[in-house]
Amino acid sequence: MRHVIALDVGGTGMKAALTGADGELLHQARLATGRERGPEAVVEALLGFAAELHAHGEQRFGEPAAAVGVAVPGIVDEARGIAVYAANLGWRDVPLRALLADKLGIPVALGHDVRTGGLAEARVGAGRGADRFLFVALGTGIAGAIGVDGRVEAGAHGFAGEIGHIVVRPGGTPCPCGRHGCLERFASAAAVSEAWAAASGDPEADAADCAKAVASGDPNAVRVWQHAVAALADGLVTALTLLDPRTLIIGGGLAEAGETLFTPLRTAIQQRLTFQKLPEIVPAALGDTAGCLGAGQLAWDLLNRTDRKEVTR
Repeated sequence: MRHVIALDVGGTGMKAALTGADGELLHQARLATGRERGPEAVVEALLGFAAELHAHGEQRFGEPAAAVGVAVPGIVDEARGIAVYAANLGWRDVPLRALLADKLGIPVALGHDVRTGGLAEARVGAGRGADRFLFVALGTGIAGAIGVDGRVEAGAHGFAGEIGHIVVRPGGTPCPCGRHGCLERFASAAAVSEAWAAASGDPEADAADCAKAVASGDPNAVRVWQHAVAALADGLVTALTLLDPRTLIIGGGLAEAGETLFTPLRTAIQQRLTFQKLPEIVPAALGDTAGCLGAGQLAWDLLNRTDRKEVTR
């Protein structure tokens, strides 16, 4: 049975799958990233994990995987197959495509984790059928995937979609990027967790706790939440003005608050629009499988391009 390997590399864990041509997850596995052992050890763990999946697929389906798709965080040069920079993994200029191709002997597609997750949401998730979409993940940081006609735009240098670094509060909280007042310093799950921990006096409190407190009417939680929603709406309206998507898909940890987030966010965005059209605003549907599903899509896209070239020779 023809299949591909899909790998989603995160700061603490790697998720993997073998997927069929229809996107079905035929086999799933997880492995700790082990970043405490250093960046080289993470690469070795990834290569070993991929080799195990390759062997499992050949044994189970009677043939080796046809390709592998990999989603990684940070700055990614998809054209050259290089993980340019990933702070939480300690990576700089890691030639992942070449390393995996040498290890497995099959074609490799490399993509950015959020763009890859957005691709999956657009094709088989919440944005299925949308010709133009913006997928925004609200996690430790904030990043987006810009979708046009079934593909995700990486940009000229691999930076497209980094909306978490739109400045929404000039002169505000410092950001590790070097600027002040970036969107992700106010509206990411990490930022809400930090703000609620301070407001509640509980250093262990997080964004999920804040959302629960909002739902129960806690005025301090409502104030923290309103500040985050206002900042998020400001950043998203800037993105909507530039991109004019038909569908806005919101995912990541903060989106798990459901209508506690979506109801005030839709209202806040609507209030800020003038000439712009309000897109359909929907929650992501695929959860933490989006990265793997998207990596599988990258691998199948690569094979389809290769197959077409062979046919036209």
